[in-house]
Amino acid sequence: LVNEWLAKDKHLIAAKSEPPTKRKPEFERALTERLAIIDTRLTEIDRRFARDYPDYAALASPAPVPIEEVQAHIDANEALVLFLDTPNVKPLPEETFIWVVTKTDMRWVRSDVGTAALARTVMALRCGLDGAAWYGDGTEKCISILNRSSAPSANQQLPFDHARSHQVYAALLGEVRDLIAGKHLLIVPSGALTQLPFQVLITKQPTSSDHREAAWLAREHAITVLPTVASLKALRRIGKPSIAPRAMVDFGNPLLDGPDVRYAHRAKLAREKQLCPETRAPQSPLIDLPGGVASLQSRTGLADVSLIRMQVPLPETADEVCAVAADVNAEASSIHLGAQATERNIKRLSASGELAKYRMVHFATHGAVAGQLDGTHEPGLILTPPNVPTEEDDGYLSASEIAALRLDADWVILSACNTAAGTATSAEALSGLARAFIYAQRAHC
Repeated sequence: LVNEWLAKDKHLIAAKSEPPTKRKPEFERALTERLAIIDTRLTEIDRRFARDYPDYAALASPAPVPIEEVQAHIDANEALVLFLDTPNVKPLPEETFIWVVTKTDMRWVRSDVGTAALARTVMALRCGLDGAAWYGDGTEKCISILNRSSAPSANQQLPFDHARSHQVYAALLGEVRDLIAGKHLLIVPSGALTQLPFQVLITKQPTSSDHREAAWLAREHAITVLPTVASLKALRRIGKPSIAPRAMVDFGNPLLDGPDVRYAHRAKLAREKQLCPETRAPQSPLIDLPGGVASLQSRTGLADVSLIRMQVPLPETADEVCAVAADVNAEASSIHLGAQATERNIKRLSASGELAKYRMVHFATHGAVAGQLDGTHEPGLILTPPNVPTEEDDGYLSASEIAALRLDADWVILSACNTAAGTATSAEALSGLARAFIYAQRAHC
């Protein structure tokens, strides 16, 4: 119904955009009537979900939460911090609103730093934290935003900007520093802030670029990031340790071909790395080719597997999965690489109850943001695609499919391209996937 509504709405806009002599009133009227019928039906479905599955509704379509209810769900040593950034919409300037709620107090403040400025600042900080930010066209972006003449060499430290980090702290948390002092921060970010690890903000004016001397926020506060304020209530109800008997299950290195022949070597490496040998030196990431997720199309609600195959191969994720699995002494049978990293395998493990036997679930793959997969309009994870797509397996594990999984995990690790994307169009990747995994955990418990 949602797909039909979007398609008909697009047709109606196109029809109304025609010159007066070419417009068709009867056609427009029929579209308008059908849209009204779909709206009514979707409203009925939303109400039923809210009644029958209140936890899912709270996560999927969060409603405003009264301050008193927030205070009822936080401890005396906690502070919930909600950010809402806004763009420049004349005559209003861009700005960010910050709400802080503690057990006995609350405060609302605003910052002159808004959507565009935050996006630039967060990107600059990530250029100093994440080598992947320099991949492909990211090189020019990082050079430009950091005002450098060239990229750092392989043996140089990434150029993390201490002064900029402190400026972000001052702009976002400076006016509430007294209220959050000594507290565990429950942060609900928005926009570009979903891509910012708040732990690396610097609370005092830096006197040098020595990381050891920096007053990192992580040294003063434990930090938890929430997808929504409403998720706090659901998380409190499921906030108990996993009783799963096994350490970790891993999925990574989906078998993809890339968009053109330049990626043939990466695709070949990915196919060679479908097992974890006892000894193998991790290879350096291939950073000379652009990565990320290309826009995907949908046919009859299923992902187009030919376009999924055109996504960039990720052979490095096999090394990552094997290294992490070795660190936690995961069983070899719990590692699913290459041809085993499929949507079908994940769903079958869930249905049999095997997936709920792991305390940690690790995905090392591409994450697609809402809207990149036309037709579903959900964030999700890209896996090894089948030859023929089916409802069970089309190579794309969407948020709604994630929410249907049965989990009993303390940790779900998403080390995926785009899952922490922080632009206005891609922030939904992290928050949408987080909500889905939270609900999957809640449904199992």
